[in-house]
Amino acid sequence: MSQTLLSILAFVPLVLAGVLLIGFRWPAKYAMPLVFVLTALIGLLAWDMTLNRVVASTLQGLILTAAILWIIFGAILLLNTLKHSGGISSIRRGFSNISPDRRVQVLIVAWLFGCFIEGASGFGTPAAVAAPLLVALGFPALAAVVLGMMVQSTPVSFGAVGTPILVGVGAGLDKSGLTEQLVAVGSNWDVFFHLIFSRVAIIHAICGIFMPLIMISIMTRYFGRNKSW
Repeated sequence: MSQTLLSILAFVPLVLAGVLLIGFRWPAKYAMPLVFVLTALIGLLAWDMTLNRVVASTLQGLILTAAILWIIFGAILLLNTLKHSGGISSIRRGFSNISPDRRVQVLIVAWLFGCFIEGASGFGTPAAVAAPLLVALGFPALAAVVLGMMVQSTPVSFGAVGTPILVGVGAGLDKSGLTEQLVAVGSNWDVFFHLIFSRVAIIHAICGIFMPLIMISIMTRYFGRNKSW
């Protein structure tokens, strides 16, 4: 079987998940088991994976999911603690006193505060925290949602204390094969991680310079008083 066909088959479960969750609006508890079965069948029949490897990969996925859910639990706990303790109200009052200019508020609340929350908690927390703050500051609801979602850009790779890269690289690659290649060229995992982090940081730094400008431009063009750039 050609590599192109294998790549297409590997992409099919992702398409099925999107179709069931978004297109047919199936609950995840029904859609994801079906996606899992399809993924296992493709691995067994198309990729010639052994049953032991499928079971081992499933267990590895459950362990990684538990670690990620633990981080999400902390993020939700932080959000609800701030909400019920009055911390959200205090943060909102503090941001309101900084500047009445909405462009400044976008930079501070949506971008800077959102990036900080993404780095600390991740998993969409900036949209859940920054968007309500923007609404409380007087932003239209649609503008708050759009700006909150735009924060989910450059900070994401380092979100939740670097979970996407650490989990993606540490668990998503063939460790034994990659270790042999690193040893062959006189390198190790620390150097490899440093290289990946550096490259990602450079790309995000370049994009991060323009993101605040794009956010302000969208806010003034579509939600500003004069509807101009």
